[in-house]
Amino acid sequence: MTLSAADGNAILNENFAPWVRELGLVVEETGELMAVLRLPWSTRLARQGGAMCGQALMAAADTATVIAVSSARGEFVPMTTVQQSSTFQRPVVDVDVLVTATLTKLGRTLAFAEVAMTAGGNVAAHATTVYALL
Repeated sequence: MTLSAADGNAILNENFAPWVRELGLVVEETGELMAVLRLPWSTRLARQGGAMCGQALMAAADTATVIAVSSARGEFVPMTTVQQSSTFQRPVVDVDVLVTATLTKLGRTLAFAEVAMTAGGNVAAHATTVYALL
């Protein structure tokens, strides 16, 4: 049983650190092996030069993976990041980012995901994540 977007937003509000919640992430869609979150544009997330900082994008990718794993398992379960690798392909300025986490493998103890971050219809960043399920 997958979770609804409302369930995903409840997981976000109940299980994440205040600074992660302050990013303003919203779960827009969940599925059997995926989740889509929106990272709203904010000047608070911009670095010198006006582009969204990579730290915000990486935190969004990490968070989207948790929601995707929770959706696949039908509930939030304790987990922790084992590895995350990110590439940044173009700057994000004055536009929201859609963060799509797709699980490529969900095992008993590990989960693997690909995360695409798009802005204005273009890939702005990409991440791979590995999580230990506790």
